[in-house]
Amino acid sequence: MGLIDRYICRTTFGAFLLVLVSLTSIIWVTQALRDIDLLTNQGQTILTFVGITGMIVPLLVLVIAPIAVMIAVAYVLNRLSADSELIVMNASGMSPWRLFRPFLLVAVVVALLVAFISAYLAPQGLRQLRDWLSEVRADVVTYIVKPGQFTTIEKGLTFYIRERRISGQLLGIFLDDRRDPMEHVTVLAEEGEILKNDRGMFLLLQNGSVQRHEQSQRDPSIVVFDRYAFDLSRFSGTPVVSYTVRERYLWQLINPSPDDTLAKTQAGHFRAELHDRLLAPFYPIAFVIITYAFLGAPRTTRQSRGLSLVAAIGLVASLRLVGFASAVIGVHVPPVLAVQYVALIAAIGLGILAIGRGVIIEPPAFVTQLATILSERIAKRAGMLAAAR
Repeated sequence: MGLIDRYICRTTFGAFLLVLVSLTSIIWVTQALRDIDLLTNQGQTILTFVGITGMIVPLLVLVIAPIAVMIAVAYVLNRLSADSELIVMNASGMSPWRLFRPFLLVAVVVALLVAFISAYLAPQGLRQLRDWLSEVRADVVTYIVKPGQFTTIEKGLTFYIRERRISGQLLGIFLDDRRDPMEHVTVLAEEGEILKNDRGMFLLLQNGSVQRHEQSQRDPSIVVFDRYAFDLSRFSGTPVVSYTVRERYLWQLINPSPDDTLAKTQAGHFRAELHDRLLAPFYPIAFVIITYAFLGAPRTTRQSRGLSLVAAIGLVASLRLVGFASAVIGVHVPPVLAVQYVALIAAIGLGILAIGRGVIIEPPAFVTQLATILSERIAKRAGMLAAAR
């Protein structure tokens, strides 16, 4: 690898990592806020919160990496053009393929990264996320024995305990059950305790009352009790987790187990997910080829690179949209899955053809003229506003 190749690879990799980390961090924060109830309602530590929500990072990288490498290549090409390095390289006899080589190397490395994440790392992270969330939310005993806190075990079911003694006895118990839309149940008890046996786990309440208000009735009914058992079995223990299609490894999609019920009932989803995973590593390569085809050729200062960049972004977005749409529709219409293969092959093939011929891809003249007119009017309006101030 020559000096120019190392320089381009180093600059492109640096830009790629910066964009990837920035975009992933921003999107991770927005996704993590959906599980903020782990801190607010369920009393988990910040380390647990970060650990659980961090499991989605591989999936985010899988989606963002092709976009990040495209942005990195566009940035490096614009930088080379602004410093007139592209013109110098072209004048020295360097062919478009020679200059494209380091960018292609970066694309192949990113494609290998995406292939590993798609086949193993992303499903593994989603599996751990599901397992961890299930365990945290299933440990209901840990939550309800925290005195002085209203704790929502699940949507519509809230507990409150005034005090917990060293012996494990619970005092001042309040239970509000709104899970059934047709009936609202409120339980008050002076004391209670957790009982586990072969039949499950129960909250045994003493000296209290149960108020039931059915939607069809105007007034609630109140029953006073000496002893009352509330079943907590469904909230205790280690839950049995069934992994979704997105949480299956690549080899499980290729060759699912004959006893896999999900593979039988959702065969279309398995098929669409498999094709989407197989094509995932080719998107970084296609994006880099498209970007270089639009921006890699040297240009004069009169030839607009901005519109070419917009056209490259539009083509990349359209290509990925075709892939998403093909996977969604292909669940029910299998032949549609072939559309994403055709789109990728066409994009890569036409891009390679343009690079090999050194074609400068520019938008039509009327588009350039329209953009010039708009920019002049915007600049004129900005000048008038500045003068008015």
